[in-house]
Amino acid sequence: MTTPSPLPSSGRSAGLTPGSADAQGASAAAVTTARLDNGMDVVVIADYRAPVVTHMVWYRNGSADDPLGKSGIAHFLEHLMFKGTVKNPAGKFSELVSDLGGQENAFTSNDFTAYFQRIGRDHLGVCMAYEADRMKNLVLSDEVVAPERNVVLEERRMRTDADPGEILDEAMGAAVYTSHPYGKPVIGWEHEIETLDRTDAFNYYERFYTPENAILIVAGDVEPDAVIAMAREVYGSVEPFGTAPQRRRPLEPRPTTQRMLRLADEKVEQPRLQRMHLVPSYRTAKPGEAEALEVLAHLLGGGQTSLLFRRLVVAERLAVSAGAHYIGTSLDDTRFGLYAVPAPGVSLDRLEAAVEAVVAGVAATGFDKADLARAKTRLIAEAIYARDSQMLLANWYGASLATGMALEDIAAWPDRIEAVTAADVVQALGYLDARRGVTGFLLSAEPVAA
Repeated sequence: MTTPSPLPSSGRSAGLTPGSADAQGASAAAVTTARLDNGMDVVVIADYRAPVVTHMVWYRNGSADDPLGKSGIAHFLEHLMFKGTVKNPAGKFSELVSDLGGQENAFTSNDFTAYFQRIGRDHLGVCMAYEADRMKNLVLSDEVVAPERNVVLEERRMRTDADPGEILDEAMGAAVYTSHPYGKPVIGWEHEIETLDRTDAFNYYERFYTPENAILIVAGDVEPDAVIAMAREVYGSVEPFGTAPQRRRPLEPRPTTQRMLRLADEKVEQPRLQRMHLVPSYRTAKPGEAEALEVLAHLLGGGQTSLLFRRLVVAERLAVSAGAHYIGTSLDDTRFGLYAVPAPGVSLDRLEAAVEAVVAGVAATGFDKADLARAKTRLIAEAIYARDSQMLLANWYGASLATGMALEDIAAWPDRIEAVTAADVVQALGYLDARRGVTGFLLSAEPVAA
């Protein structure tokens, strides 16, 4: 199972771009929706280019919904969901999917957990039956839970604790969010993972894994009406909990203090500068703000034509790479990131000053009109090209809907990007105030003598 969000985070938000795949309302014709009597939402995206289908079930809960003191339970339950039911013992369905030439997996993010299969269109019913079964009939025993908890702990040791870069990322997230649960790692804190037990898993499963908290996404070579009829027959028989869970999260206080984190480790081969800023997401932003942040990320750090790359890498030769990203698909306020990797002999202090000079310069002089037009065109074009990936398209719709967006928001995204002005982008630069951010230095260190 994978834990990171499947969404790209280099220069653009992933959650709102699918609408740009079809011009002026055509996307609405390509997407068919329904709601089952038990509250489950169904979204069908027709794609007839290959006889395959992507079947996904998204639950509107992620690591930010973990109970206090139980960080990692959403991710832990993702693991446990593969441990089987009475009808489908552990490994049975995975073997079947493999035998049929398909793929399956799952991922947990801050705001959602999703399970998917990519398989031949004739086997869609098999996938639906399996997901409907484990939505209510998961077998959770101490004999299953305890060993899997050890698997998660080992995953954390290998992926986070053994990687200085991941340790710094985790610390920066905790510093950006002083109150909001986005500051907790998706995988959880080690000392809290160690306490998770069968009761924790069952309580979380019973509350969140219910049809009125789920979104079914089917993308591929299917007839929408037939898919919806199949969903009514298969998923419609799953009893709802009663009412969908309410997400009640503490608000993050307004940041007022610049924060600096430094991590030196002998395992670091390449130093790195990075900065995280607290900014609005598409859901929490005022009209036009998120789109301006999207364009800003592309202008500052969206590839080799971006300002940071041209200035720091090409012109001044202070860095070997540089970029920016905006994670717009979030239920609550999110992050805008900047990074740069220094050229040999360049200190991170000098590199940080150079990054700040680029940001201050465009704040004072504004952006070139040609650069702005090019950035907006590329953002929309990339979204059009992305529809070539059935899986990515399903991911975008699922993540957007799971974080409170509507199909209308997705369809209108190209027009809103096109409406972004140079003044809007300069105003968005205000969110990059150092007092709203956390700066991280990843440094190499001399080995400690034995």
